[in-house]
Amino acid sequence: MSMPRRPLTSAWRRELFMLAVWLLLWAGAGWSTGYAMAGLLVGMALYLAFHMVQTFKLHAWLVSDERRHAPDGSGVWEEIYLEFHQITQRSRKRKKHLRNMLAEFQASTAALPDGAVVIDAQGRIVWFNEAATSLLDLQSPKDVGQRIVNLLRNPGFISYMADPSEQRQVEIPAPTREEGVLMLRLIPYGNNQRLLIARDVSHQKQIDAMRRDFVANASHELRTPLTVLRGYLEMMNEETGEGDALARWTGPVREMSSQAWRMSRIIEDLLKLARVESDGMHQRQEEVDVPSMLQRLMADVRRNNAKNHRFSADIGEGLFLFGRPNELESVFSNLVLNAIQYTPVDGEIEVRWWSDSQGLLFSVTDTGIGIPAQHIERLTERFYRVDAARSTATGGTGLGLAIVKHCLEHHDAELDIASEPNHGSTFTCRFPRARLRSRQAA
Repeated sequence: MSMPRRPLTSAWRRELFMLAVWLLLWAGAGWSTGYAMAGLLVGMALYLAFHMVQTFKLHAWLVSDERRHAPDGSGVWEEIYLEFHQITQRSRKRKKHLRNMLAEFQASTAALPDGAVVIDAQGRIVWFNEAATSLLDLQSPKDVGQRIVNLLRNPGFISYMADPSEQRQVEIPAPTREEGVLMLRLIPYGNNQRLLIARDVSHQKQIDAMRRDFVANASHELRTPLTVLRGYLEMMNEETGEGDALARWTGPVREMSSQAWRMSRIIEDLLKLARVESDGMHQRQEEVDVPSMLQRLMADVRRNNAKNHRFSADIGEGLFLFGRPNELESVFSNLVLNAIQYTPVDGEIEVRWWSDSQGLLFSVTDTGIGIPAQHIERLTERFYRVDAARSTATGGTGLGLAIVKHCLEHHDAELDIASEPNHGSTFTCRFPRARLRSRQAA
């Protein structure tokens, strides 16, 4: 059992008392021989010599490898040795605990299928597991201490390491095999350290590609027979009239024409979504004159204002965006047409394009029927409908916002939706400031 700790202040009081007694004894001995001052100095010298010896013993104990038992001492030194010994014991226990935690962490991460790499504040590799060896082609111990960006030279990853706040994760080609894809994510922890997680998403990418190819091929194969069907329905619709033998089929033919037209729109949107998902990242990017694009869009919707909507536009001049023109036009038109579809007659629709300290923003605000809060998170899912009957009545395909979402992802942008039933909605696209290309208004 360890000795109970006693406060050093009481030990120092005893030490001062013993020093006073010691010096008095030596002063008395010197006084008895007529040399009181000499006796006092001798007592002081012996006292200092004693403490020098104890200091040497303390230093020798501190620098030794074996510090399980504190050296013997007396007076205040007994307390000092005990205090140092207890500090050493606590430190040893903490180190043992940390070693056990580190061993458990390394054992658990070694069992993970994902690669794990510990990176210090300077971006150097501290440790990595076996999965990181196979996924990232890291070699131990050669690569420990190396900067991670010197080993993974993908431009997207280097940008991500420089500013991981710009995006949550990044995908790069796998260094160890062709056509492989890795998803990398940085997780900060501790004292400016980061944990890099590498996951092989090649199989998921292949499944997604197969799904996109199936949807695109099926849609393409359906488009031709559907076009023929619509043609014959239109001919029948034109030839049926009063007194005609087919007059009783006028209603059904018109309904079939309407549904065929709707199916055509769904197929076109499916093909557009497939193109956006598969080819969007390979399209050429350029400076896009967004103000001019929005002015043309607003002119078109005003000319075709069948529901007598009141449009207002606040479009910042000279705010160009670096991106893909076709996708941006799809984003803006889908959001404006979405507002037109779900805003009743004589409603108001406001379109804005502006910049702030964070980047560029595009918003569409309407006075439409609004969206219940529980549906907002799922609005960008394919074919998700808040009200299926209402969507059919307005001619929606259920794919417009999914297209918007994927186009925005290609521009490192986000879609925010604020809505309340019977009070309208606001859809806001937030583009990063790095894509701003400012021009002086003419």
